Amino acid sequence: MTGIRKASLEASFGFSPELRAKALVEAIPYIQKFSGKVILVKMGGSALIDEGLFSKFAQDIVLLASVGIQPVVVHGGGPQIGQYLKQIGKESTFIDGLRVTDGETLAAVREVLVQQVGKKIVE
Repeated sequence: MTGIRKASLEASFGFSPELRAKALVEAIPYIQKFSGKVILVKMGGSALIDEGLFSKFAQDIVLLASVGIQPVVVHGGGPQIGQYLKQIGKESTFIDGLRVTDGETLAAVREVLVQQVGKKIVE
């Protein structure tokens, strides 16, 4: 492989072709074990804010599907919900780290999770 080609690959993928090959060899037993199976993947709302992280997450989901694994994505949206509630002038209430959700808050949560977060993931 030429130096230019290798540098281009490293820039595109963030690490060397040798490391990618090693990762693939290590992944093969897991791909074989989980091919045809449904797996649950949780993505927190904070991870959705970072476009680079979100892009890598989306690539990983596509990779899982391409090797026969059926990912089901469950997403959070805490930061997005908090921001939306602040915009509409509603304060979040937490008890023991859990959001207390009244009717008005529930409507806001649905709006954020379905119309914003869910759409972003599906697109």
